[in-house]
Amino acid sequence: MTTTPPSSAPHESSATRQPTAVDEIAEHFLTEHVALSPIEATYLGIPGYDEELDDLSPAGYAAHSQLRRRTLDRLADAEPADDIDRVTIAAMRDRLGLAEEIYAAGLDEMSLNVIASPLQGVRDCFDLMPQDSDAAWSTFATRMAKIPTAMEQYAASLRAAKERGLVAPRRQVLACIEQCDDLVAEDGYFGKLAAGAKAGDGPLDPAVHARVSEAADAAAAAYRTMRGVLHDELLPVAPESDACGRERYALMSRYFVGAQVDLEETYRWGQEELARITAQMQQIADELKPGASIREAIEILDADERYALHGTDALQAWMQGKADEVIANLADVHFDIPEPVRTIECCIAPTQTGGIYYTGPSEDFSRPGRMWWSVPKGETEFHTWNELTTVYHEGVPGHHLQVAQTVVRSELLNRWRRMASWTSGHGEGWALYAERLMAELGYMDDPGNRMGWLNGQSLRAARVVIDIGVHCGFEAPEEVGGGEWTYDKAWQFLTSHAFESEGKLRFELNRYLGWPGQAPSYKIGERLWLQMREDAKAREGAAYDPKAFHRKALDIGGVDLDTMRAAMAGQLG
Repeated sequence: MTTTPPSSAPHESSATRQPTAVDEIAEHFLTEHVALSPIEATYLGIPGYDEELDDLSPAGYAAHSQLRRRTLDRLADAEPADDIDRVTIAAMRDRLGLAEEIYAAGLDEMSLNVIASPLQGVRDCFDLMPQDSDAAWSTFATRMAKIPTAMEQYAASLRAAKERGLVAPRRQVLACIEQCDDLVAEDGYFGKLAAGAKAGDGPLDPAVHARVSEAADAAAAAYRTMRGVLHDELLPVAPESDACGRERYALMSRYFVGAQVDLEETYRWGQEELARITAQMQQIADELKPGASIREAIEILDADERYALHGTDALQAWMQGKADEVIANLADVHFDIPEPVRTIECCIAPTQTGGIYYTGPSEDFSRPGRMWWSVPKGETEFHTWNELTTVYHEGVPGHHLQVAQTVVRSELLNRWRRMASWTSGHGEGWALYAERLMAELGYMDDPGNRMGWLNGQSLRAARVVIDIGVHCGFEAPEEVGGGEWTYDKAWQFLTSHAFESEGKLRFELNRYLGWPGQAPSYKIGERLWLQMREDAKAREGAAYDPKAFHRKALDIGGVDLDTMRAAMAGQLG
């Protein structure tokens, strides 16, 4: 990595940028934030907090609010030294201000859903902790022994929210009860943990192993108790309706997309985009077999042994090979990829929820960026035609390039900008945009791989329609009978436009219903990224250079898309 920022990077005018007063505000906020959220520290790879868990009580959430308000007060008086500061101020005001609105609405304390609530976050952080030595397992056990306290605090927040009339929908409560059952089952995460604990290639020290076993038993007991709280206290008062309502949805959409969008227009656009994608999928189906339906074409591809993978070991090896291959092919040709970013680890997750996700590197890259595949229980057969686009989404040029390249830019950006300014519409929008780039570069010319890309696009467009339609109460499309959205109509719509296993799609739909505004941020974010590219072409004309455009955009970091668009256009005053 050069220490001299390249000419394509945004805003800088000299080889060395000295930290500013605005940078100090951002750095101070991040330092205090991770002290309040050790889970976030582990996720970001910031050392020193791996023995702790967050305070999930109402007092813990109040402490986060106090930090945000102190920081917003400091930003109100801050004078930017340059354009980088202007981006930092705008982005922090957006992120912290929206987080305050969410907190004031009681949405932090009521948080319970199938994918991104404290129920999952407490357990998930352990996947990112070192597990290769007695010392690492000792730290692991210390943190795990604190799960009972964390679950007690979490229960207190859920009860406080309930007193305000804020309870997650019944469907989410039931699904989270099932997740608790899976975690504490004999063959679940906690049941298998101690048996699989090793110090490298050898056994653990007996005393450490005993601590791990004891901590796992205590954690399992805490999740059993939490199951009781969900079943006995929340389920009887949980609302039947999945919809969060227009007002709450507008807030969450702004938070996840990172831009304010016209929800009615976006709902119509989602249906139009879905029709366009479906037509392209049908064209490929006709190429594979004249007169075949899309579903028949998918059956043909699934039966083709050229695309077959048998078992999770084969899946892991294939995804690692493809991720490494694309980094080698794209580096220095289509993208600037710094040396530390050229390593990614592809992993099978220890959970079985059906999710696929990326976790970024630590700041010093001692922990690399990782692509995780959480394979649903019982699934052993995989099809590369449908999965290749996901490798590009999670790896390069998707999340790994986006996140890890920003982590590298210490000569340009403060730590908050590099590590903690993630916005879903920016991040997931870029990842979909990255998939499209790979199609534009010819990596999806194979009919099967192209069908897989379009299948993913179809799922993401269907999300826009279902998520906005259900939560805002818009009229359902005619293809499912119009009128009011119901779960059955949402399921019919999803399974008509997404061709995945039933287990994966059930999880998908539950995710949309329990996490309003997040799922559409992928496709809406891609739409905004494409608009930014077209705007850059219009501004620069024949001088437009896609490699320089991508470098400039990624060097800004994962800020909200409204700030990103203004920064790219030079309109931040």
